[in-house]
Amino acid sequence: MIGAPEFTAALLEHGYEFFTGVPCSYLGGPISVLSEQGRYVPAANEGAALAIAAGARMAGTRSATLLQNSGLGNLVNPLASLVLPYEIPVLVVVSLRGWPVGTDEPQHEVMGRVSQSIMDGCGVDSALLEPTVDSLEEALAAAGKADLRGRSFCLLVPKGTVASVGSAPAAPSGVLDRAKAVRIVAAHVGDAAVYSTTGYTSRELFAAADRAGNFYMQGSMGHALALGLGTALRRPDRRVVVLDGDGAVLMHMGTLSTVGHLAPPNLLHVVLDNGSYASTGNQATTSTTVDWPELARANGYRQAWGCADGAELRAALSEAGKVPGPSLVAVRVRADETAAPPRASARLTLPGVRARFEREVADPEGGPRP
Repeated sequence: MIGAPEFTAALLEHGYEFFTGVPCSYLGGPISVLSEQGRYVPAANEGAALAIAAGARMAGTRSATLLQNSGLGNLVNPLASLVLPYEIPVLVVVSLRGWPVGTDEPQHEVMGRVSQSIMDGCGVDSALLEPTVDSLEEALAAAGKADLRGRSFCLLVPKGTVASVGSAPAAPSGVLDRAKAVRIVAAHVGDAAVYSTTGYTSRELFAAADRAGNFYMQGSMGHALALGLGTALRRPDRRVVVLDGDGAVLMHMGTLSTVGHLAPPNLLHVVLDNGSYASTGNQATTSTTVDWPELARANGYRQAWGCADGAELRAALSEAGKVPGPSLVAVRVRADETAAPPRASARLTLPGVRARFEREVADPEGGPRP
């Protein structure tokens, strides 16, 4: 296994000076080291990370972006329509979740199978990193040659190839722990259809209050709100609650504008903000500079509350249940958490989660109810 300091030192020795990305636990070690050195810029999503790296490269700095392969879909647009046609060389370091196939959680299976094929299809040379410094040196030498030709290069990193350095120091966060916050929300949802975001939030909801009307997202980070919006529009008679996280909202923040524009009165958006990507190693998000209630109002939400503790959260949820939405309730929660409970997929299949949710929520006649 390659040590995280050795991995980052090799990148620096090969001339890479600017780093950006979205965290993955497989790359948590290098991201922590680069962050401590002040060299890492956290991006909202993988496409933005590639564009940031491309901008730094055009300013004369050899750049790299680090990401989980589940975010390759976000990355392909600027890869195919910006970096490749304009010949902006960027090193793309991609973790291989779901590879070899059958060795990871089900939401990673498809991307694990096709990650290298995506790069091949885009015409990007790649190397599968082995857990040795020699393999890293060989790959970076190939990346350097590609850079001289104006071509990007992809370094594919399987599990166990690069060592971790432990979780990052907890970001500034709230006093309420995540599990308690989830239990408070669960106690207020009634018969609402509930979408919970990927990561620890869905795990906590599954452990605390499993029910057919809960849809536990595993993967598709940043899209819980869009899912909830679709259901709210088609079932105006049914309350819809989206249980979200700061990193997930930041990843696809534009959906807030869509929600505000369409203004479904039955939609409640709850954001648990711990200032970090907890499930990938506690790396910091950029939420410390976000005023969630002001952001929601600016995007057209009718109501918005910011909460600092459990009492304020209960009060805000109670008020939100009395007025038409869309409403947002944001609460600061602690980042220094203990181990999360198991995923829903430890007991349920993902199609099973969808099927029972649909039986509970779907209109049998296929249209919105009056």
